[in-house]
Amino acid sequence: MKITPFRATLFIRAFALRYIPALAFCRPSVVDLSASRSEVKIALSRRTKNHVGGMYIGVLATGADCAGGMLAMQIVRERDMPVVPLFKDMQADFLKRPDGDVHFVCEDGDAIKAGVEQAMQSGERVNLPVTVVAAVPSIGPEPVARFKMMLSLKKKKA
Repeated sequence: MKITPFRATLFIRAFALRYIPALAFCRPSVVDLSASRSEVKIALSRRTKNHVGGMYIGVLATGADCAGGMLAMQIVRERDMPVVPLFKDMQADFLKRPDGDVHFVCEDGDAIKAGVEQAMQSGERVNLPVTVVAAVPSIGPEPVARFKMMLSLKKKKA
C-alpha cells in the first residue's frame, strides 16, 4: 500500500515531535514517498535561516537525515521487520547557497531493501552508503548540496 505524502508528513512530524525535537522544529513535509524514492521539503523560514539569509547548515544536515531515514523507515514498516535504521557517518558537499525551500531526494530504496533483507537473514549489522541530493527548485535544478551517509541496519534483539 502506497502511503500518501500527507499521511507521511503527519507520521514524520509526530515521530519527530516524540523522538527528534530538532527535526520537529524544522517542520519537514514529505513531497513523495515510494518504495524506491523519498523527497522531503524543508521551507526556508525564520526558523531555518542563517544570518545571511540562506538555509542553516544544521537544517540541511537534518533534511538529508530525514529524507534517507524516512525511506529506510518506510521500507522497514512495509515489510514489518524488526530492523533498526540509524545513520552513523555523513559526508557533505555544499555547492551553492540555498536561498529558498530545499527539497531533499533519496533514490536508494532498492539498496536499502537489500540491506534490510541481509540484516534480517544474517542477524549482523549491515552498513550501506545512502546518497541524498538537496536542490532548490525555485532557483533551478542544480543541487545545492550532496550528502553521502552510512546507513547502519541491525535486527532488533528479541
